Amino acid sequence: MSAKDATELVRLAGIVDDSVVDGPGVRVAIFAQGCGHNCKGCQNPDTHSFDGGKIWHIDDVFNRILKAGPLISGVTFTGGDPLYQWAPFMRLAGSIGGLGLSVWCYTGFTWDQVKNNPIMPYIDVLVDGPYDQELRTLDLPWRGSSNQWLIDVQKSLRTGGVVRYELGK
Repeated sequence: MSAKDATELVRLAGIVDDSVVDGPGVRVAIFAQGCGHNCKGCQNPDTHSFDGGKIWHIDDVFNRILKAGPLISGVTFTGGDPLYQWAPFMRLAGSIGGLGLSVWCYTGFTWDQVKNNPIMPYIDVLVDGPYDQELRTLDLPWRGSSNQWLIDVQKSLRTGGVVRYELGK
């Protein structure tokens, strides 16, 4: 894959046009293909292989978001782990920002591991940390285990510390 392909092509497990479980409101959920965390009990084990899924051009993914309709409040990158393919997801997030949609990203990496990743200025909320089956909970919105945080990325970048996301603030 050429350097140009690294930002224009992305390997995806799939796209859901109307998710209500991957962040607030109705969202387009984009499932990255490939994950090296191998969390025990992962709900998406089919997304782990880095050779699975389908190659998409970023423009085609963006057009799919545009066609999702006026009820869409945001886009969520999930997976697999989108940060294994941060360059094309960064390009996509940059395009989404002009639409006024929020961008959420799920990752098995922790904030400390990714806070300096070039994609972060384009992400609104990061759901960080590996899924831990021993800490599984249904009591916390938009995450599977209590070790995972909802991080307001833009406030965290401005302050230099971790600022947790709170709905409506």
